[in-house]
Amino acid sequence: MAEEQKTSKDVLPVVTAIVMVQRDFGNRAERNRARMKYLVHDWGLPRFKAKVEEYLGDRTLADPHPVDSHGYDDHLGWHPQGDGKFYLGVNVENGRIKDDGSLRLKTGLHRLLERFRMPARLTPQQSLLLCDLLQEWKDEILALLGEHGIKTHEEISNARRFAMACPALPTCGLAITESERVMPSVVDELEVELARLGLGAEQFTIRMTGCPNGCARPYTSDIGLVGKAVGKYTILVGGRMLGNRLNVIYKYMVPLREVVKELVPLLVYFKADREPGESLGDFCHRNGIEKLLRFDAEYKRRAESRRAGTHA
Repeated sequence: MAEEQKTSKDVLPVVTAIVMVQRDFGNRAERNRARMKYLVHDWGLPRFKAKVEEYLGDRTLADPHPVDSHGYDDHLGWHPQGDGKFYLGVNVENGRIKDDGSLRLKTGLHRLLERFRMPARLTPQQSLLLCDLLQEWKDEILALLGEHGIKTHEEISNARRFAMACPALPTCGLAITESERVMPSVVDELEVELARLGLGAEQFTIRMTGCPNGCARPYTSDIGLVGKAVGKYTILVGGRMLGNRLNVIYKYMVPLREVVKELVPLLVYFKADREPGESLGDFCHRNGIEKLLRFDAEYKRRAESRRAGTHA
């Protein structure tokens, strides 16, 4: 217990020192290189660690434990938070809280916060956690969500649940093309194809950005869509939900209207040749891009032959 208390007490000073190092030595002139990862890459981890220790007052930090990711939890839904109270994870599509047609997310959340005065937390998955809830509030809270068209995680597809997009146009000055504003329509189209193929229950991440800077973490997702020119995206595959493996380029400069069309052969191949329990990203990683592209070409050749035969 004493060791746990000591570790907890030391967290804030160490995090503060890390932020101060980035503040003082990070690239503040080029926005696309302003992240800490570039400083660590340029310096190397030993130099970065030594500077953090210097800011801590010449204290020595122990090497990190060899810990790997063993699971993924987006915390959506109603859960005990360990102190007799509960929290509710609410999906916020692409992180945008707004009223849009029958979905009155902004109004509904305002009413919830005003009525129950609960604290809220933002998550790295662009969702919202409503905390310190009492069990007896559950029915009223869920009813209020439904009244405002705010769906629970059971009411949305897995494709939408695990999708993410950066703001891109018109908010970001670095954006080359759309992301947040078009991602819902991409998911709409993808949901249809997944249902047709019987893959609607699959869990995989799909992330879209309006430029290559990667603010929605597209480079570790099962499917990444990265804006490269106006209305065109690079498709990357082979990451995974845990976020601990980089994906690789599958198709380059694909027009937005053809993105889902280009994914269909990949999904067909996945359904036909996956190993038991294998995820989409793991399937792509195991087979490799050359094999995936060979199947894609053969699938399209056969589809073209069927069309030609029908027309004849």
